[in-house]
Amino acid sequence: MATIKRFEELESWKLARKLVVTFYKESTKGSLSSDYKLRDQMRGACISIMSNLAEGFERNGNREFIQFCYIAKASAGEFRSQLYIATDLGYFNKQTSDELMQLVLEVTRLISGLIRYLCNSNLSGAKYSEHEEDYKVQESFFSSNILQS
Repeated sequence: MATIKRFEELESWKLARKLVVTFYKESTKGSLSSDYKLRDQMRGACISIMSNLAEGFERNGNREFIQFCYIAKASAGEFRSQLYIATDLGYFNKQTSDELMQLVLEVTRLISGLIRYLCNSNLSGAKYSEHEEDYKVQESFFSSNILQS
């Protein structure tokens, strides 16, 4: 068992960060860069994923963390839906669209796994523990090969 002490150690957060950076770079190109409403909505959705994972983790309680994980997962769904719109409008080529879709699907998978783990854990979170370092999760549960690329 490894101790996760900072949200930056969460694989789901790391991958959400990669999604944000990838999308921001792609959203400055082509027609999407001038479709301000859709571009900004998509930016907000992908930022919301990583922000809610961080905020939930910092709440130091499993119930609150789970709630914020669900919000992050919902934001991933929002981004996915908007990605279909952007793709249908021809704002992305197939390769870019596929790359963004794979990233957001992997983030969603990791968040779902994190939610399952937290729901089945007998840990209550650091806020309910005498020692903050008692808040431990299995490191292998958060691993992802997609960050290697």
